[in-house]
Amino acid sequence: MSSETLGLPRRRPWGPVVRRPLLYALMLALSVPFVLPILWMASSSLKPISEIFAYPPSLLPGEWRWDNYARIVDYQPFGRQYLNSVYIAALVSAGSVMVSAMAGYAFARIRFAGRSIMFVLLLTALLMPSEVVIVPLFRLFSDIGWTDTHWPLILPAVFGGNAVFGTFIMRQFFLGLPAELEESGRLDGLGRFGLFFKIALPLAGPSLSAVALLSFLHSWNSFLEPLVFLRTPELFTLPLALTQIVDAQGSPVWNVQLAAGTLTVIPVLAVFMVAQRWFIKSIVSSGLKG
Repeated sequence: MSSETLGLPRRRPWGPVVRRPLLYALMLALSVPFVLPILWMASSSLKPISEIFAYPPSLLPGEWRWDNYARIVDYQPFGRQYLNSVYIAALVSAGSVMVSAMAGYAFARIRFAGRSIMFVLLLTALLMPSEVVIVPLFRLFSDIGWTDTHWPLILPAVFGGNAVFGTFIMRQFFLGLPAELEESGRLDGLGRFGLFFKIALPLAGPSLSAVALLSFLHSWNSFLEPLVFLRTPELFTLPLALTQIVDAQGSPVWNVQLAAGTLTVIPVLAVFMVAQRWFIKSIVSSGLKG
């Protein structure tokens, strides 16, 4: 006879109870190699240089040097450079989202001659590393007088690799939208732009967030383009500025450099923590549809 027949309390299965803590423990262990370098960087930003290279190393500072953060401006105009990275990444993200959304919708919903061939050619741009095109881009922007400005960091990013990958993500999303939604919009008198802005675009929140996040991270971490195009320290972005925190002999000031690096990581962590749910949802839907 079963326990329910005898009126005894039903036993809870121990499998899920045991598996969940084990899963959390495994995830915690796997996160250590990724979290520990960030913790070490933040901790070392508060140490004197002698403690950074001490052996055996210690995670917590023996002597807390909060003035390492104040000393950043002694080497670089860090506030201006921080603002440069923020507004460039914001413009690149907004531009990439708009270009990718419109291009992805066109490839998914508008039938025109050579659509499939053009899309394949577009994807081949992902196979071309940025080092291949940096010299032609430098010649182009040099001829029109845009070197040592932020335009070479914005325009190629908006219409280049960011837009190509973003177009792929948005195309996959729009291919998965039911055609009945647009048919009902046409019955209401909407044209192509009306269907895009009033029906398709409002439903593309997760994919738009993924494109914005990837574009922001790419622009924020970009180093080669600022190194090639910028000369004035007040125009530098953060990845380039971090390499310029050196003493009179040209040696890195490690504790100050780590303090600047810690401040640089904060916006990236904040953006990813806010958008990670949308990002994962978009990648899953883009991989399964279309």
